[in-house]
Amino acid sequence: MGQVSAGPLARRLGTGDAVVVGLGAMIGAGVFTAFAPAARAAGSWLLVGLAAAALVAYCNATSSACLAVRYPTSGGTYVYGRERLGELWGYLAGVAFVVGKTASCAAMALGVGGYAWPAHAHLVAVAAVLALTGADLAGAHRGALLTRLLVTVVLIVLAVVVVACLTSSAADADQLTLSAPAPGGARGVLRAAGLLFFAFAGYARVATLGEEVRDPARTIPRAIRIALTVTLIVYLLVAVAVLVVLGAGRLAGADAPLVDAVRAAGAGGLAVPVRLGAVLAACGSLLALLLGVSRTTLAMARDGHLPAALAAVHPRRGVPHHAQLAVGVAVAVLAGLADLRAAIGFSSFGVLVYYAIANASAWTLRDDEGRPPRVVPAVGFAGCLLLAFTLPVGAVVTGTAILAAGLALYAARRVGRRRR
Repeated sequence: MGQVSAGPLARRLGTGDAVVVGLGAMIGAGVFTAFAPAARAAGSWLLVGLAAAALVAYCNATSSACLAVRYPTSGGTYVYGRERLGELWGYLAGVAFVVGKTASCAAMALGVGGYAWPAHAHLVAVAAVLALTGADLAGAHRGALLTRLLVTVVLIVLAVVVVACLTSSAADADQLTLSAPAPGGARGVLRAAGLLFFAFAGYARVATLGEEVRDPARTIPRAIRIALTVTLIVYLLVAVAVLVVLGAGRLAGADAPLVDAVRAAGAGGLAVPVRLGAVLAACGSLLALLLGVSRTTLAMARDGHLPAALAAVHPRRGVPHHAQLAVGVAVAVLAGLADLRAAIGFSSFGVLVYYAIANASAWTLRDDEGRPPRVVPAVGFAGCLLLAFTLPVGAVVTGTAILAAGLALYAARRVGRRRR
């Protein structure tokens, strides 16, 4: 029992580390996988969907940054909702985040398996989860160092893809025109935005690491804005590059969009490096996601919503080792059973609900608490709910059912406490 502590986490992360954690979560497998289902929903209007996702992400990031300065502790919107809106809303945000991001972790792990060894994708996915959970247990600062390396390699690969496509004789700028309507109309564009939001949502990892960041009032807002800006630029460049060589129709049917794009651009020799980049990107995202989910699990355990043992902090490494192990095991099991595309839709639903609560929490801030302009949380809240309920029906139904089950469990626990 000498290894168990409920004390604070160690503040070891600077601005650069926090930016890298955010980039690792955002510039991950989503850039290699999310464009195809988004193109099926929006067709040539994909870029409009990307802009909508970016707008909602900006509002969410701004609200999260203001709240993180006010509450620089582990847990992110779970803490913000609890402090600003009440225990129930914090609990709901925690459930949405843990469940949604566990699905994200499984999706990232399956991305690793699908690109590294398609014939045994689930086996590779489980192995990747276990290995990266071990890296997280070494400490958040060491996980950030590994993420920094992965992000650097992935950015180089994406830069090569963009250059190869835009300089190719196969590039056709007419593919970017909006002459044809979106396959699903306006709803299709919104669905594409919701699916693409899956790839933008990593800036939350910075806020959930609030207890491990040095000088959080300065570091967290800067890191969130820098990471989101870099990610938007990268995604826009990649989307344009892929569209001009494949067109919306071929992109919609692609299993590996960036691999198909370099082949269409006459640079088939880049297919292997692109696959390697996809594997590393998924590993970087998975590493950052595991960090974030375990910290929210820690915060919920501290408040009694999860077993108290999950609040343990390793006395030497300063990490929530019990929460990390529990999350790692849960993700490994899900990665062995889940479907990649279903996981993306379900994850997007949970995370959009989570950010809707973040924006509602930011609305309650006073001027002397660093409140953002009113329009920011208002647009963010409305945008999150709109995108959430235009996702595929299966994702909405499953997500709503799990949140309802979580609320039923919360109500049962409250009744039990009153009777005692």
